[in-house]
Amino acid sequence: MKPSPRSLLAVATLLSLSLGACQKPTPISGNAETSKGTKKVAFVTNGVASFWTIAEAGVKAAGQDLGISAQTLMPVEGISDQKRIIEDLLTRGIDGIAVSPIDPANQTELLNAAAKRAKLITTDSDAPKSDRLLYIGMDNYKAGRMCGELVREAMPSGGSVMIFIGRLEQDNAKRRRQGVIDAILGRPENGDNFDGPNDVLEGNGFKILGTLTDQFDRAKGKANAEDALAKYPDIGCMVGLFAYNPPLILEALAQAKKINSVKVVAFDEDDATLDGIAKGTVHGTVVQNPYLYGYRSVEVLKKLVEPSSSEAPTEKFIDIPARQIRKDTVEAFRADLQSKLGTKK
Repeated sequence: MKPSPRSLLAVATLLSLSLGACQKPTPISGNAETSKGTKKVAFVTNGVASFWTIAEAGVKAAGQDLGISAQTLMPVEGISDQKRIIEDLLTRGIDGIAVSPIDPANQTELLNAAAKRAKLITTDSDAPKSDRLLYIGMDNYKAGRMCGELVREAMPSGGSVMIFIGRLEQDNAKRRRQGVIDAILGRPENGDNFDGPNDVLEGNGFKILGTLTDQFDRAKGKANAEDALAKYPDIGCMVGLFAYNPPLILEALAQAKKINSVKVVAFDEDDATLDGIAKGTVHGTVVQNPYLYGYRSVEVLKKLVEPSSSEAPTEKFIDIPARQIRKDTVEAFRADLQSKLGTKK
């Protein structure tokens, strides 16, 4: 039967509506829809990690609670990708940005340019020489010292230690590592200290063999752990300072059949790290509060981008202190984390 002109028109209309729906853009992350005129802010991480997934949950919750468009963006390819993301946000007219700079010393020009076009704050890792308005996070040097204290607990008689971290260009990484070293060696507090990654350091009954970096390359991170075990068969403790480092260390130890014969001290709250603490294969970890990093960043940015806000904030550092997690506190910590992420069973 030949279709009528009216039925052909109806089909064409339905097809047009269907195609239009398929072509509707989807936000990268955060609030799905906001009314016209709503301020928009973005949270830019320094990479992809479980740590940032927790922060993203905080960003999303704050966006919903405070009624502001908030999205999280995670650079996959390092500093060039982070630069591209920030420039794209500025082109799209973003109102505020919270960023964890990958290499603050070499990103000052980019950050200052961003600060001229949007409200800019740093989180997790600071860029104190830039024009950012404030920093939200912890004192990484003090948190590193807390991690060093865990090493001394795990090895009361001293011994050899290897440190593993993603990169040292970041302000947080540099200060965190130095805090670990100074605490292990029993040095007084001095955040201006710096020991080279290849330096072999001795003191207080300990020998720090060096620091191995992986530039966020998981395969390299695991290879670093494997190489350290092969080169130093009597190594006493392995310290992982980025969220993914401790799980990779555990994998290397399991393959070498050295689980429990080498102490592991961690940073951050990866599931494998928390499992290791519960089982006793990890002595303990120092945790930040990435959920609160995300939430407070959106909260602060909302205040900064509101039309009534014309002055720069008087506070330059919002401190969100670190905590030590051991076997006796790990389950309560995990339950609280799962509740925030909506994954509690």
